Parts: sequence; C-alpha cells; structure tokens
Amino acid sequence: MHQEFETPPELQDSIKCFWYDKRDFGEQASGFEVLPDGYAEIIFYFGSDCSLLNNGSLQALPSPFMVGLLNEPVIFYSKKQLEIIGIRCFPWTVFDLLGLPSGKDSVRIFAHPIAQLQVTLHECIHAGNITEAMARVKQYFLNARSTIAIDSMLYKAGVAMSKANGTLPVSQVAVAAHATVRTLERKFKQAAGHTVKDVSGLMRFEQVRNRLWHFPGSNLAGLAHELGYTDQAHLSREFKRYSGTTPAAFARKAKKRKQVSTDFVAFVQA
Repeated sequence: MHQEFETPPELQDSIKCFWYDKRDFGEQASGFEVLPDGYAEIIFYFGSDCSLLNNGSLQALPSPFMVGLLNEPVIFYSKKQLEIIGIRCFPWTVFDLLGLPSGKDSVRIFAHPIAQLQVTLHECIHAGNITEAMARVKQYFLNARSTIAIDSMLYKAGVAMSKANGTLPVSQVAVAAHATVRTLERKFKQAAGHTVKDVSGLMRFEQVRNRLWHFPGSNLAGLAHELGYTDQAHLSREFKRYSGTTPAAFARKAKKRKQVSTDFVAFVQA
C-alpha cells in the first residue's frame, strides 16, 4: 500500500514529496533491497523494528533516520507489519532544512527535535488517520522552512539538473545557476556532501532504473543515447556500479513481476 502526498508550494524548493507505505513481511525477518536515486529520505517507521546489516549483524535503526545518497544498494530487514512515512528531499537542501552538517553517510542516525513527532505520528497511524499524520509532518517542515533561506544559486542548479535528468555537464549547470563552476562546486558539496557530478550520475541512473522497471523491453542503446551516456557499454557500467547488477538482469527481474508499482520509493521499493 503506497500513497504519495503533494508538497505545499512553500516547500517545493526543498522537498519533492511526502509518502506513506505499509507492508507485511511475515513472521520471519526478511531483507529488502533499496537502490540508489537522486534524493535523500527522512524516514519515520511504526510497527516492527527496522534494521540494517552492519558488519555481519543486524543493527536496529531509530525512528526517524535518514537515507542519504547511495552509491550502491542497501539491504534493510524487518518482519511483521511495517508502516512508513517518508519525506523525499532534494540532497542540496535537506541538511540546511534540518540544521545538520552535510555528509556522505548512506544511512544516517541523527539527533534532532524532529524526533518529537514520533509519538504524535504513531497515534495518528495507530488510529488509521494517515491524512492527519501527513498534515502534522507538512506543518513541521513549513515551520522549519520559514526560518531558513534556501540558496537561490543551488535551487537554480537543482532545477536545471532535475529538468535534464542529470544529463547536463557541470559547466552548463553553472550557467543555469548564474555561477562559476568553482563557486557552484564548492557550495553544492558544502550543502549536499556530494558533487554536482555525483548527484547528476544518480539522477541519470534513476531514469534508466525506472524505465527498465516499467518497460523491461526498452532498447538499451536508445536509452543510452537519450540520457546522454557515451554508448550502451557506458550505461551498463554505470548501472552495475549503482545497482550491483546489469541492466539486462534488472529488466528480466522486472519482467517477472506480476504487479509493477507506479513509482519507486527510495526507501521501500515495491
């Protein structure tokens, strides 16, 4: 069960969307793989524990936690029923929005006043009132957003990168942001913890991943050309780098699915 909720206009420069997901894993703990994409996710969860495999043992994660930009798949574990509220943020704004120093952590545990929402959200979820839970989360971020100034240069850069699905070279992103390459790179890495090239690569991979998931028969050479890869071999190398598998193998897996979700969620994939 997956629902997405629209972002208020005042938050659209910081947050892509809010979402809710509910699933039952059964009595035994089972793992589910999360593939990289171009967003950072703040995750609240309710019900069973959610764990991450760390040095051969399961590490229980607190709620909330953050899934940052991933450069490889991550496997989470849970059992029984798990309900999730996610806030899908742009990586160049998420740390400013929370008042946290940027970093490259793939999964980040952080101490922050936002954790005080857990009790209120749990009550809403327990009562089956998802709409009210989302309203509380949105209001929290509306209040947070009103106290910070989003860097207009980074916002313009992010818009240009998103519109081009990560295909713009850094020099053209800098032009769109009305900045020099050096200034853009410095401020972008300071804000996101990653370079423009890092994030662009993830955006482009995300496009290939989604296309193959929904249309497994897509022509890889055509996709490579459309999304600005040098050739099909370049696409395949980048895809394997982020997913751990080849585009062809991923497409075969997608083809076997009886039901295909309408979208990907960075934290929980259908």
